[in-house]
This record gives sequence, C-alpha cells and structure tokens, in this order.
Amino acid sequence: MSPDSSMVTEPTGTSLQRLAEASWPRIGDESVLIFEEHHWTVSQLAERVRRLASGLRDIGLRPGDRVVVCMSNCPEVGVTYQAVWHCGGVVTPALFLLSEDELRHVLTDSGAVLVVTTPEFLPKVTAAATGGPAALRAVVVADPATPPPAAPGRDRRGGPPLIAFSTLETGPEARVIDSDPASAAALMYTGGTTGQAKGVLLSHDALSCAAWSVVNAGLEDGDEAPRMPTLLLPLPLAHAYGLMITVAGVHTPRPRTTVLMRWFDPVRFLDLAEKHRVEATALVPSMLQLLLQQPLEERDLVLERVGCGAAPLPRETAEAFCRRVPGAEIDEGYGCTETGGIISATPRGRSRPGSVGLPVAAARVRIERPDGSAAETGEDGEICVQGPVLMTEYWRAEEETAHALRDGWLHTGDVGRVDADGYLYVVDRIKDLIIRGGFNIYPRDVEEVLLTHPDVLGAAVIGRPDPTYGEEVVAYVQLRPDAETTADDVTAFAKEHLSSAKYPRDVRIVDQIPLTSVGKIDRRRLRRSTF
Repeated sequence: MSPDSSMVTEPTGTSLQRLAEASWPRIGDESVLIFEEHHWTVSQLAERVRRLASGLRDIGLRPGDRVVVCMSNCPEVGVTYQAVWHCGGVVTPALFLLSEDELRHVLTDSGAVLVVTTPEFLPKVTAAATGGPAALRAVVVADPATPPPAAPGRDRRGGPPLIAFSTLETGPEARVIDSDPASAAALMYTGGTTGQAKGVLLSHDALSCAAWSVVNAGLEDGDEAPRMPTLLLPLPLAHAYGLMITVAGVHTPRPRTTVLMRWFDPVRFLDLAEKHRVEATALVPSMLQLLLQQPLEERDLVLERVGCGAAPLPRETAEAFCRRVPGAEIDEGYGCTETGGIISATPRGRSRPGSVGLPVAAARVRIERPDGSAAETGEDGEICVQGPVLMTEYWRAEEETAHALRDGWLHTGDVGRVDADGYLYVVDRIKDLIIRGGFNIYPRDVEEVLLTHPDVLGAAVIGRPDPTYGEEVVAYVQLRPDAETTADDVTAFAKEHLSSAKYPRDVRIVDQIPLTSVGKIDRRRLRRSTF
C-alpha cells in the first residue's frame, strides 16, 4: 500500500456522464484530439456525444442495455463510449483482433442489443451476429469516409439491420440520463488465455477511480504548466488501459492533446512523435521491441515519459530503449481488467529496475501466502487488491466471483512482492509456475536471461510434463534476422547463466513468439503446440 493512499479521497459518487458534462467547460474549447491530421475540439466532441446519444435512444437503447464496440481506433470510439453512458447504457469493448467465434461469444454472453463497428471489420461482425445473439437489434457502422447507405438496411446474409453512424448524429442534442455511480458502466471481456473469455463488470465509480488514479499518479508536485504533455496513443481503445485513458479526460485538470493512432505501426509511430513533438506515450513491451528495430538515433524525438504495462517488460528492452532515446524514462505500471486496468504506477523520476511502481491511491495491495496470511516485506506471494477500483463481479458467474473476491480482496493470480519502500514487483502468474524436481521456476526469470543473448529477439518459457522431474522447462526462442545461433547454443548460454534446475533442456527456435490480442505471450497456444 502506498504510504499516503489512505488520506486521499477518491472521486466516487458521480456517474461518468455527469463527470464528462462537468469537465467539458473546465477544459474549454481546446483542440484535444488529433487523428489522421484532423483536429477535434472539446465542443465538437461534446456535440457529437449528445447527438449520438439522441440517435441511440431513437433506435431503442435503454438504461442497462449492453453495446458492443468493435472498432479500430478513431474519434468515434470515445464518442460512442460517452454517448452510451449518456443513455445509461453499458459499454462492452471488443478488440478488433478477436476471431469470429470469440466475437460471437462476447455478443451472445453479454446479451448486447447493439454492436458498433468500422467498415474493415463489418464482414466479421455481421458473420458473428448472424444466427447468434438473440437480443441484437442492429449493427452500427461508423466511419465518416465510407459510411454504409443512409437508410437502415438488412445485411444480405439475413443478419441484423445495418445503420450508418452518421444518421444517428443528425437529431437534436440529448439530455443526459444520470446513472447510479455503483451501477454497471462497462462489461469487459478478459483475454481468455486460460479458457473462454469471461465478462468483468465495472461500475461508474470503479472506472472513474481507475482513471483518476492514473491522472493523479502522472501529476508532479508544483507542476503549473498551462497544458499537460502531448500524448501519443497507439493502444487499442477497447483494451482496459485504452478505456481508462478515454475516461481519464474527465479528471485532467488542464487541457491535453492526444494524438490517436488507428493501430500501431512503428514507422508511423515515430513519424507522429516527431511531427507533433510528443512528450508522452503508453505502450506494451511488444511495441517497444518493434521500435527497437527502427533507426531511433536518426529520429528527432522529445519523448520523456513512456508508460508501459499489460505484460512483463524485459529489463534489457527497457535499458536499450532509454539508451537509444536520450531523455526518455520508462515508467512501468501494473493492473488487470478486474481493477479497471490499474493497480500500481511509477511516479515521475522515481522508477526502480524491475518494479511496477507504487500502488495507486485507489488501490491497497497485500501480498498473501498460500495459507491466506500476509507475507513479509520482500517475500513472494499472491498479489491481492482492495479499493474502489475493483470490479463488481464476473458476469453471471457467482462462484468465480466469490472465489476471486474472497475475504474482501481481489486475488489476481499473480505472484509478487513489495519492498521496504512499498514498491511492487510482479514475479509471474501462479498458473505459469513450473515445478521441476521440487524447485519453483518462474518463466519470466528464464526469459529475462535468454533475452540477454545478443541473437535472441524474443523468448517464451513454459513447462511440460516429465516422468522424472514432474515438469521440464521448454523455451521458445525468436532469433534476430540473419542470426546463425542454434538451439544448442541457446541451451549452452542458458546453462552458463542459470542454475541447473532452471535452464531449459528443450529449446525450440520459432519465427515469431505468439502473442495474445493484448500483447502478452500466448502460453496457451504454446502449450497446445508442445503437448
């Protein structure tokens, strides 16, 4: 727990739509969003929100209804989120990387009445919606450049009617419908790396506190600059962190310009960072690794703060980026869907190697032993969280909810420890623990060593059953282009740098380490290919 968190009053008791309405006059008529060379002001976005809310009510959206949003990044994503909240609805983000079957599960399980998408994903969305979810009434297609016909029409394959986003924005501005701050604001589906994705229900208060915590952690004492640093955002807005950043705008004390990318591309990222003199960004480790493959030294970058989360960040990757981009500081954070995307963050100028920072003001952290008692300082145990950022429940899953929230604490399933100053260190996932001959082996420890090999670009470690030792360590390794290193070479390197219990006896060279839709190592896929 951070030393002063108990003295901070979290922003609870107000719905997200009321917070948004209050924030727009405070920020003023400023340009706050840049997307594909177009600048959007607060007043322009606010007007679109109110008009879209009116259109959504006209087609039957009612308080409590779920709306699936499966779109590439664009201004219409944030407008849709706010408009749904203005109607009292529940936002259900769905990553555009989901397969047709995965999307059908989200539509059906959530009981969504509408789905909003962009044209490039319309075939997948209509296929997932056809013959599936009974509650779905329409598919709204949002893209000003290539809208579908203005009149609602039925998909040719017999799916729900298609409605152009632009036609829903033509009516009068809607009156905001207030919501109970404890009621559902978002139904987010986990990545499903351990099975079929399950819904996480987050209240208005939980999302508000998560977003406020991020803003609060990023502010510096005595900082009276007229604007906050320009932010370049390549992360999907359907990701927990992306949703949190969308909500963060209602808590920013001063204007901030966000440069939004439709999706991440390393060359385009660097072009935008140069052009708009971007000082801050938020990335996942796989994005940093792709940027390291670019000629960073040839770029005129002014990046100062690079937030990084969603997956473990190899120390070698962080050090290489900061070395090649002078002045940049990588601040790791940690969170999960069940906490609105945030648990800890690194204060400016106070990073510690390997740490994910200090617990944010709206989250208390406890490290728990297997018997349920509290671990000592520096002792590994399960990371447990308490505070207003917590989810309400797993959607329609009472037993799983009770198990995850037992004794009033969210049990994250992650192993970690806290040092004497309160800094949190994430060791690994409990379920990924490998027990070889009675020794506990965390995959991340092995991966960190493998990534120090000069020819290794990526590494992923899992365990497989072994008749002698119970489990054996298996390493999947992605080599740098033109590298001539063999699997035996990697094994010998690991043996030199790891204990006899830890080094992998089974090394497999692959073209690419598989990642989930949120940039984490897809260990489930690796296990399927191993056994």
